Amino acid sequence: MLSERLATLGLTLPPVGAPLASYVPARRSGRLLYLSGHVSRADGRVVAGVVGADIDAAQAQALARAIALDLLATAAAELGSVDDIAGVVRLTGYVRSAPGFEGQPAVINGASELFVDVLGEAGRHARSAVGVSELPLGAAVEIEAIFEVAGEIRLM
Repeated sequence: MLSERLATLGLTLPPVGAPLASYVPARRSGRLLYLSGHVSRADGRVVAGVVGADIDAAQAQALARAIALDLLATAAAELGSVDDIAGVVRLTGYVRSAPGFEGQPAVINGASELFVDVLGEAGRHARSAVGVSELPLGAAVEIEAIFEVAGEIRLM
């Protein structure tokens, strides 16, 4: 069970934040759960900055790892339990990048590696890592995901 695996790894899911605009944090279709973009946060506040200028790649990778926990928390809130997550299908990661910064894949690996740590092979996923000039609220990193849901197919 994922809840046991999280405990074994010493990880705790953070509280789920409210959407910042007119959208839902998650939308289920059949056995897929689409998660809206989650931005980099620490202590409930957006971590703003430009990766490769005022935030280094290692710090940004840690932010991506924290976003992965946020995504799991949102999925658990939507599904009723983290144990209802069967796997990760796809991630799209956006890194607010300084000119010349090319380490976007390494940054988003923070999230990818957390999903594999927690879900094993079911955490491996398709992925894009994109450098951008701006993100909402000046966030350094934003990640959206598609998860596979355990159990029967359900249409919304």
